[in-house]
Amino acid sequence: MLKLGVPSKGRLQADTFAWFAERGIRLERTGDGREYAGRVKGVDGVELVLLSAGEIPRELAAGRIHLGVTGLDLVAEYLSAADGVTEVARMGFGHADLIVAVPKMWIDVDTMDDLDAAASAFRQVHGHRLRVATKYHRLVRTFFRDQGVADYQLVDSQGATEGTVKNRTAEAVADITSTGSTLEANHLKVLRDGMILASQATLFAADRRRWSTEEAETFTKLERSIARS
Repeated sequence: MLKLGVPSKGRLQADTFAWFAERGIRLERTGDGREYAGRVKGVDGVELVLLSAGEIPRELAAGRIHLGVTGLDLVAEYLSAADGVTEVARMGFGHADLIVAVPKMWIDVDTMDDLDAAASAFRQVHGHRLRVATKYHRLVRTFFRDQGVADYQLVDSQGATEGTVKNRTAEAVADITSTGSTLEANHLKVLRDGMILASQATLFAADRRRWSTEEAETFTKLERSIARS
């Protein structure tokens, strides 16, 4: 049985159900709606598994689900090429950008080069490195390295990241944004070249080398249905 992991609630779940329905595959929750269980109609041999979007990359890497819908940002942050997880289809919803933002009052800081200079000056004045709040440690470190920014430290933030500057626990942030309204409310601006990753909901497949012949055949049928849209 091919296991398909889908977000367990919210807009991501609704949009995922709609996306599959447009392709002749009906996903349904079972029970009274409070159970994390469901079924798939339109393709035989597929089981629906409801998980949080954050759990899906881990379950794909472990091989406990065969397919999963989650954000590009989560897979890029938490998985590596060695995990064997691959893209099947970008789904066209759940758009969000992982960006670098600084206080609007930093009028001389508009680019990553500016941030590099500001970080060096900050350390000289304050005696410690400029702090960047984020939960995307791997993606941010790679981006900052590629941009030549070194004089900083990451501060872990698993929620309300944009508020860390106001609360003086960080000087800058690297976070996901879709509308920019939360950044605006917290008086932050996105650096002109501060786009780390443009994310969206994506259907991923686990390492297919672990699949049985039956599971691979079921996936081929599912893939054909997706491709017909």
